[in-house]
Amino acid sequence: MNFQLNSEQQMLQDSVRRYIARAYAFDRRTAQVKAGCDHHARNWSSFAENGWLAAALPEEYGGLGGSLLDTVLIAQELGRGLVVDPFVGCAVLAVQTFVAAATPAQMDVLLPRIAEGTCRIALAYQEASSRGNPAVVETLATRDANGFRLHGQKTAVLGAPGADQFIVSARIAGNGASGDHPALFLVDATMQGVTVRPVPLHDGSWAAQLQLDGVQVGQQAALGDPGCGLSALRHGLAHGTAALCAELVGSMEAAVVATAEFLRVRKQFGVPIGSFQALQHRMADMAAEMELARSMLYVLLASLENDDEATRQHTVSAAKALIGRTARQVCGQAIQLHGGIGMTEEYTIGHYFKRAVVGDLLYGTSDQHDAYCAASLRDALSLSTENA
Repeated sequence: MNFQLNSEQQMLQDSVRRYIARAYAFDRRTAQVKAGCDHHARNWSSFAENGWLAAALPEEYGGLGGSLLDTVLIAQELGRGLVVDPFVGCAVLAVQTFVAAATPAQMDVLLPRIAEGTCRIALAYQEASSRGNPAVVETLATRDANGFRLHGQKTAVLGAPGADQFIVSARIAGNGASGDHPALFLVDATMQGVTVRPVPLHDGSWAAQLQLDGVQVGQQAALGDPGCGLSALRHGLAHGTAALCAELVGSMEAAVVATAEFLRVRKQFGVPIGSFQALQHRMADMAAEMELARSMLYVLLASLENDDEATRQHTVSAAKALIGRTARQVCGQAIQLHGGIGMTEEYTIGHYFKRAVVGDLLYGTSDQHDAYCAASLRDALSLSTENA
């Protein structure tokens, strides 16, 4: 995989950075966070105008035909700017799940609207008992003469407040052995029986709890083959995790730069505190950890492009565990080096730590992904021992 950006990718990165610096200053972000969920995606039309929503969508459906790297470049700059609009949850996680599951006819109807920013979709796959595992689904879809009725509850639906459509995972009742594999359904947010309860997250972004009480959907609401639901969810989660990891790397970059500048101008005993050797060592450790996280992001991108599904799943978990844990450590150290001012709401550095805390929890915690990696290595070792 070539990690050198070409001219178009460099232009994309520069344009996103300029937009964030111009339109997403910290005071504007603060006002957006205070305004609540009704305004948490007020920049969505600008995202569409800049082509970010269409960046990784197929050209035949109104997209720009870009790659996951384009998505990662956008997400990294959004992380640097502490953007709370649900780009990763809606434009990456939900959309890539839809692309992996939907038929060409379904994509032809919805993807052009998504690219234009006139339709926003959110993925509802997590449940109270699933702990982020997409294969654990209790929401039930029962067949009737008009299609399906959906019953269940979804938690932590990212970007759900204000979403127009939801992709809902559910087990189809009476499917026998295949009933263990979730199917995916497209549900309009205005349908009778759909209740959205917004939930504020610690970093200023929003999720929601989604209640489905006998929601009636037609046969055409089922996305693709019912048996492909789990595969599509894993595809979407892999892309969403890569974008989230890029956001966290961007947050670490901004936190390290802000901390280095603070140490340069803050004086004690008549000299900049950045001249103290102990603080220089801590800054060096922060920078080294950040570069390790960046390298792990590159490993993840290469794996998603080149490896088989089992290897990709292992790498996704390894990357999420390392980058999530590192972001908390680096941004936490940044607060300590700022001292008391780092704890105030009026200063940016504490908000990077909040983003790191939330990012570590989304799509499975570092501990959960470490456990998955350990289990997969144990299974591989047992298999090799049996074949020896």
